[in-house]
Amino acid sequence: MSGAFLAGLVAGYGVAIPVGAIAILILGLSARTSFRVGAAAALAVATADGLYAAVAALGGASLAGFVAPVAGPLRVVAAVVLLGLAAHGLWRTWSAHRSRQTPTAPVGGGLSTPGRAYAALLGLTLLNPATVLYFTALVLGRRDTASAGAGAAVLFVAGVFLASASWQLLIAGGGTVVGRALSSPRGRLVTGLVSSALIAALAVVALLPG
Repeated sequence: MSGAFLAGLVAGYGVAIPVGAIAILILGLSARTSFRVGAAAALAVATADGLYAAVAALGGASLAGFVAPVAGPLRVVAAVVLLGLAAHGLWRTWSAHRSRQTPTAPVGGGLSTPGRAYAALLGLTLLNPATVLYFTALVLGRRDTASAGAGAAVLFVAGVFLASASWQLLIAGGGTVVGRALSSPRGRLVTGLVSSALIAALAVVALLPG
């Protein structure tokens, strides 16, 4: 089961590390208001990632018996999807770096309390369907997560939540100093490359014999 928790940590960092509009919004909220507001926004993002991971993990566990006869081909499909996501993230990162384009963050006005910040960021993050595709492909690509039952699924989701929360809280706590570094063109390039590498590594793991 510890393998499922570690898989969740890696998956959580893979989806959380890229610095885009949501991260910049968290940075802005923390800088303009307080760390409490920024932390609430950060935990909202982690909550959304955890919810998507739970849907994928529990769904994968319940379908494990039905997909067992085609587990091999499904692992290949999952690996292809993960590699596609890694390549897409790499392309977006490199394109943005070449064009010096800065992600546009939603306006943060009106999010001056932790409750409002949490609700708004939870809704914004849940609107990203690529996240559930990422976790579904990952779960189906890992035998230990998809077939080990509810216990492994809970550990996987816990790993995802802790990874996402720790990264988002780091961004919120960093304030303007870390914010400028991570949201600079070089910072977005580095975080994008790290995320794509993590997702590509997960694709390789999916292809390894279980």
